[in-house]
Amino acid sequence: MTLTEIEHSGKTSEPKKPRRWTWAGSLVVLLAALGGLAYEIRHGIKVRAAASEELVRVTDDGAVPVVNVVHPKGGSPTQEIALPGNTQAFIDAPIYARTSGYLMHWYFDIGARVKKGDLLAEIETPEIDQQLQQVQAQVETAQANLNLAQTTADRWQFLLKSNSVSKQETDQAVANLAAQKATVDSNLANLRRLQQLQSFEKVYAPFDGVITSRSTDIGALIDAGSAAQNKELFHMAAINSLRVFVPVPEVYSNAAQAGSEATLTLDEYPGRVFRGKLARNSSNIDLASRTLLVEVDVDNPSGELLPGAFVSVHLKLPSQISSVTIPANTLLFRREGLRVGVVRGGRAELTPVTIGRDYGATVEIVSGLRASDAIISDPSDSLVSGSPVRVAAGGQK
Repeated sequence: MTLTEIEHSGKTSEPKKPRRWTWAGSLVVLLAALGGLAYEIRHGIKVRAAASEELVRVTDDGAVPVVNVVHPKGGSPTQEIALPGNTQAFIDAPIYARTSGYLMHWYFDIGARVKKGDLLAEIETPEIDQQLQQVQAQVETAQANLNLAQTTADRWQFLLKSNSVSKQETDQAVANLAAQKATVDSNLANLRRLQQLQSFEKVYAPFDGVITSRSTDIGALIDAGSAAQNKELFHMAAINSLRVFVPVPEVYSNAAQAGSEATLTLDEYPGRVFRGKLARNSSNIDLASRTLLVEVDVDNPSGELLPGAFVSVHLKLPSQISSVTIPANTLLFRREGLRVGVVRGGRAELTPVTIGRDYGATVEIVSGLRASDAIISDPSDSLVSGSPVRVAAGGQK
């Protein structure tokens, strides 16, 4: 037996020792693995929870509209207002014919200044002339019959005193006298009517003024009256005084006091001021425009101001009104009235406002806003009071 075999035989004959370290190591590895798994689970839950919270936050942030805001610009107290108006003639009337016929002559054309009572035109009325002659003959006949009836009635009444005639015959004579008198009165009334129609052959100016239109010519057929098919002969306007009707906004209605002074400016007269007086107002606010209609009377002895001209009417306010100016794109037109969205405490509030003057891109607000308010620019039509909003970075102007 060799030495090597002896060594091998000796090893195999030794008893085997238990492997406790192997089981312990496995347990340690298993516990470590379980711990790692639990950590991974807890970490994953935390990550998912954080991701869910972030998603909710991002969603909530995305649901809050981002808005740009502007601040009102303070204006100086308003001491007077300038409002548009149109001049109108103090009296403006069409001149129609009161009798029918043919135009024989006209004496004034457009632009002519006439006085009350000036002869404007003459109308030839052959039918009226013939009717007048006929009625005059009828009046003479009726007058003759009346004279005869008067003589007969007087005679019968005289004879009745001596019982020479009967009472019945006398009453008939008296009744015939009354009938003849009524016939005369009727014919005289018809005569006066035709004479008046004949007097309308001459058309006179009803007031001092200027001829603004002539719608007829010599030989034209003239129909009496102002029916739709009849044309006016002339159109006249009294321009020694003019009326200017001005719609005054409701907020300035306290400036529309009767008797207060007003000034007028016109583009065709730069640097000149025309003075007028507020004569009256309608005492009623128009529901559609929210304005008070005011009439300003202006003396125009030289005729420089023409009817129909556009003017700016300046009215002085009895007290100063503080106002601010905002862009027109900040206004919201709601059924309840005009509103503006104001950001307060991270939420939108719809604030009612009152407009003074409209400048186009901007408007004057006389009540409802302060210069420190943050106003939403280009607000959404769905904006409601109390809804959260977020001001965009750099969105304040």
